[in-house]
Amino acid sequence: MNGFLFSKFSPQEGKSPFDKLFGLFMEMLNYTNGDAAEALNWLTELDREHGLTNDNYGIGDFIEDLRDKGYLEENPQDGAYKITAKSEQTIRKRSLEEIFGKLKRATRGNHRVYKSGQGDELNPETRPYEFGDTLDAIDYTGSLKNAFINHGIDRLSLHEDDLEIRETDFKSQTSTVLMIDISHSMILYGEDRITPAKKVAMALSELITTRYPKDTLDIVVFGNDAWQIEMKDLPYLQVGPFHTNTVAGLELAMEILRRRKNPNKQIFMITDGKPTCLKIGNKYYKNSFGIDSKIMNRTLNLAGQLRRLKIPVITFMIAHDAYLQAFVRNFTEVNNGKAFYSSLDGLGQFIFEDYERNKKKTVR
Repeated sequence: MNGFLFSKFSPQEGKSPFDKLFGLFMEMLNYTNGDAAEALNWLTELDREHGLTNDNYGIGDFIEDLRDKGYLEENPQDGAYKITAKSEQTIRKRSLEEIFGKLKRATRGNHRVYKSGQGDELNPETRPYEFGDTLDAIDYTGSLKNAFINHGIDRLSLHEDDLEIRETDFKSQTSTVLMIDISHSMILYGEDRITPAKKVAMALSELITTRYPKDTLDIVVFGNDAWQIEMKDLPYLQVGPFHTNTVAGLELAMEILRRRKNPNKQIFMITDGKPTCLKIGNKYYKNSFGIDSKIMNRTLNLAGQLRRLKIPVITFMIAHDAYLQAFVRNFTEVNNGKAFYSSLDGLGQFIFEDYERNKKKTVR
């Protein structure tokens, strides 16, 4: 008789030597801002300390495979390595799997606004039939159950009052600007805040381009100034010796959204601090001590302008100081937006839940 042999499961078993190293290399690229040489140096050091490779397959073999598979390019002049567009896309896909995988197992958040009607995605809610409802919206299981309850099981008699309609959600087209704070405080106090922010931006980019191609996502970074970056630039994003010019970021986001034709517009802002900088003419007005009333008033004025344009700002505050959170509450109230006070681990879940929720409009 044949039997079964059980052994302890190891997630590394069955993986090729290349695959075992590839995940580590891709993760390191997030922390080295896309610097392939630095990531390979780290990987070599880890191999020396922990024996990741053996005599049959070493780091040199791994580098050669990266080149052959199109993940690395070598400069013929100086021999320097850099990652390719294929690597950039792989990093975005891995970020999406990491963050969206957690989201699918997480509980849903608040701030739901549901209205019944015809849409393109079923939800579990049902309601009584109303004149004008289409036949394909009928929940036949629930309707037959009502018929048996109301008229008995001896003979089938289905009346209009027995019919139940399955609710559907309509996925609206949305234009989003994601603002990322790259001021110096994003790496201060021994906490790396910029890498989780980059991961979320890459995952959101990949989600929108693959699942919601009619949506738009623009990415704005802000320090002393604000500027727009492309999706392919995200792995290389670094924090600079900057203050926090939130006004410049909001003004640029507003200008971008004015050009977008989608009816639903929103701004996601990831920051860890208060505004500390304004640009007045060619000069910078800076004050990092407390909350400066001049900077605060300009910021709140913009919050009000965005509210009149029906552009909510959803702020993800990744700092826990009470006076910073008080500023965010004030800003959110003026804008009629939302604020989340998130840990770095929960940042992706908050953003993805809110993005999906804002897209889902059920209209009567």
